Amino acid sequence: MKENNSRRRFIRGAALTGLATCCLPAFETFAAKSGKVPGAKDGAVILFQGDSITDGNRGRNTDPNHIMGHGYAFSIASRVGADYPEKKYIFYNRGISGNRTTELENRWQTDTLDLKPNVLSILVGVNDCTSTIFHGGDGSGISVEEYQKKYTGLLDQTREAFPDILFVLCEPFILSVGKVKENWDAYIADITQRQAVVRQLAEKYNTVFVGFQHVFTKACEKAAADYWIWDGVHPTVPGHELMAREWLKQVEKRIKF
Repeated sequence: MKENNSRRRFIRGAALTGLATCCLPAFETFAAKSGKVPGAKDGAVILFQGDSITDGNRGRNTDPNHIMGHGYAFSIASRVGADYPEKKYIFYNRGISGNRTTELENRWQTDTLDLKPNVLSILVGVNDCTSTIFHGGDGSGISVEEYQKKYTGLLDQTREAFPDILFVLCEPFILSVGKVKENWDAYIADITQRQAVVRQLAEKYNTVFVGFQHVFTKACEKAAADYWIWDGVHPTVPGHELMAREWLKQVEKRIKF
């Protein structure tokens, strides 16, 4: 029994990565004084929000066979859901390919607030970055300043509606492959600033922070960049597994499923 429990904890710890959380002071105080991490409530709604990396070609209907897509959000939901069926957690994936903070802003009410999440994971930024690199001159790009303003607005709206929500803020990331490699100087200069914005917001709102860039950079010590991210932006199957592991690892420091 002890061996099975240890193995379970290892698997869960390996899978949780990148959730940004905003917790009430009472939550923090309890965890700090008791040394224990509070548990998620039964029936908690766990929502993944973002762009194509989160989308993962997810279903657009209620078919449970495809509803979570085929990326890190699927891996997290499948593991947590299988380990704790008695908790009856509800998982939603509302990532949409190509989305920037602007598109998230436009659909935030229906695709986030109306779902009443208890845990909200956000990964957005690489499309904002790309829009600036290739379209900054025509005014359609999302500058770093606009990115921070829009991102902050989304967090404020959500916390106002749900004061107890746990935010999981995921760091946007890139590797030197394909079009990203061809425009590396521009990409790294821009994405680094957006990564700093997410870190600052995670600190300001006291959230869970998932540092995906470090995970992928370190993974390149074991295999080439295109093994993990095939085009510099979108992870491969092993790449999504790294994301799921890191998400679970960081989230379980703040809340137990």
